[in-house]
Amino acid sequence: MNKIAEPSSDYFGGQWTIEKLDILGKYLDAYTNALKNQPFKLMYIDAFAGTGEISSRHEDAEVLIEGSARRALRIANKPFDRLIFVEKDPQRYGQLATLHRQNPDRNIETENVDANSFLRNMQEDWRSWRGVLLLDPFATEVEWATIEKIAGFNALDTWILFPVSAIARMMPISKNPDDISKKWAERLTRIFGDESWRGLYSPSPQLSLFGDERSERNPGANEIIRTYKDKLQRLFGRRYVDASKTFVNTQNTPLFEFMFCVGHERGVPVAKRIVNHILNAST
Repeated sequence: MNKIAEPSSDYFGGQWTIEKLDILGKYLDAYTNALKNQPFKLMYIDAFAGTGEISSRHEDAEVLIEGSARRALRIANKPFDRLIFVEKDPQRYGQLATLHRQNPDRNIETENVDANSFLRNMQEDWRSWRGVLLLDPFATEVEWATIEKIAGFNALDTWILFPVSAIARMMPISKNPDDISKKWAERLTRIFGDESWRGLYSPSPQLSLFGDERSERNPGANEIIRTYKDKLQRLFGRRYVDASKTFVNTQNTPLFEFMFCVGHERGVPVAKRIVNHILNAST
C-alpha cells in the first residue's frame, strides 16, 4: 500500500470492500486458469471502474488499495487479452486513464461514457470471446435493460453488486404503495425492468375505518433481494447462481448483495463450482 498521491481516488467503503475485491480476485484467477487451454480470447470489463484505486486509512495515514481494475491487470496465469474500463465521472476517468501509460504492453481500453449505454451498444463476435464483467455501481445506476442485453451475449460471467440499502431507502415508509415520488418510482422500474418492485407490498388482512384494503410495506432486505434474484433466474435460466454474498455495515444492516450469473451454458458446471467454493470460504 502506498500513500495517496491524488485526492480523487475512490473512497473506501469498509471491510466489505476488501471482501468484495478478494472474491473478485479469486474468481478472476480461477476463471483464467480454467480457460487457459481453451481457444477463446479473454475479456474483462469493469463497467464502473472508478479510478482503479480505493482510498483508505492505515495507522493514521491515507493509503491506496488496488481496486478491481488493477487486480484484473495483475492476473498472470493467463492474462486477459483485452481489458475495458468504463467510468462516466470525468474526474475519476482522468485518473483511470493513466493505466494506459502504466501498462503499455497491455490491450487496455478506457471509456468515459455511461456504462449502461456502453454495454447495450457492444457489438462483438462473442463466438470467439469469453470474459468476466463486473457491475459495481456507486449507487443504483444499473438498469434491467442492460442486464437483459448482457444475458443475450452468452459470453460474460457477470458479478453484480446489488444496492439493497439504497433501494430500501427509496421505498416509501407509508402504507400506501403509491406514496412514492415519480422520480424514484421511475428509477425502481428501471432497476427491476418493470413494476415488480410494487410486489414488495402485500394486502393487509385488516380493513381501515373507511372499509378500504390497506397495503403493508415489507421492510426486509431479503424480500428485495429475492425479487431481483427471481428476475435473474427467469432471465438466465441454468446460468443463474443462487449463491451470493451479503455485505453489511457495522450495525449488521445489509448494504449490498454480491450476485453472479454464468456467461455461457457450457461454463455452468465449472463456474458454479468455483463461485460456491469462493463464497463458502468467505463466510
